[in-house]
Amino acid sequence: METTLLRFCVSFSCHPHHKKISAHHRVTCEIPRESEDEWSPKVLSRRSLLATVSSLSLVSSTSLAFPGEGLAVVKQGLLAGRVPGLSEPDDEGWRTYRRPDEKSGGHGVGWSPIIPYAFSVPQDWNEVPVSIADLGGTEIDLRFASPKEGRLSVIVAPVLRFADNLGDNVKIENIGTPAKVINAFGPEVIGENVEGKVLSSNVAEHEGRLYYQFELEPPHVLITATAAGNRLYLFSVTGNGLQWKRYYKDLKKIATSFRVV
Repeated sequence: METTLLRFCVSFSCHPHHKKISAHHRVTCEIPRESEDEWSPKVLSRRSLLATVSSLSLVSSTSLAFPGEGLAVVKQGLLAGRVPGLSEPDDEGWRTYRRPDEKSGGHGVGWSPIIPYAFSVPQDWNEVPVSIADLGGTEIDLRFASPKEGRLSVIVAPVLRFADNLGDNVKIENIGTPAKVINAFGPEVIGENVEGKVLSSNVAEHEGRLYYQFELEPPHVLITATAAGNRLYLFSVTGNGLQWKRYYKDLKKIATSFRVV
């Protein structure tokens, strides 16, 4: 340890022509004053040197973003600054998420901003990071999860990827019937052909907008599809076998709560 500290003094504090080192309790180094021609010897105790090392170590791990706990603190601070979009719980313990207007992503060259959407979840559901490695890739706009109940995702895809004559104010019925939509876009959600997996389908209307609602098995998944602007929205809610059995009612409520606002 002593050798390391002495080397530190030579590298950072001592004048190149005055590298006199003592292996005892004190280290003597000459430090320049305001004028380069005037030098005054300064004596650093081992305790002072240790304090200096500790201070620089803290700076390197936080300000310079070297690997370590400091980097985790920086990352945590950045995440804490995002706009969450979640409301306070209501009387039943449910919260409403609305995509913040300030949220970036998904605009693209030549595309209008994403029209916000909203849905409701129980209190223990929270946003989780999105990875381009996830099923749905870069078109996944949001993911939520609950360790107890399941998980959900929102895919926002440009309609031009599927048709080039739909205009800039697309409705889901312009894209096709429920059967056509689920056969074309279901694989975007489950990663495989949906033939033989659709247990039920339904069409709901809210404020003049149609929502196609599907239940698939296997895997257990509820999908709500709609369109707005020049984008298709695919909202999917899923869980494992045990979650599906215990919390199906909540998962169904989440799936049918999806709205483009």
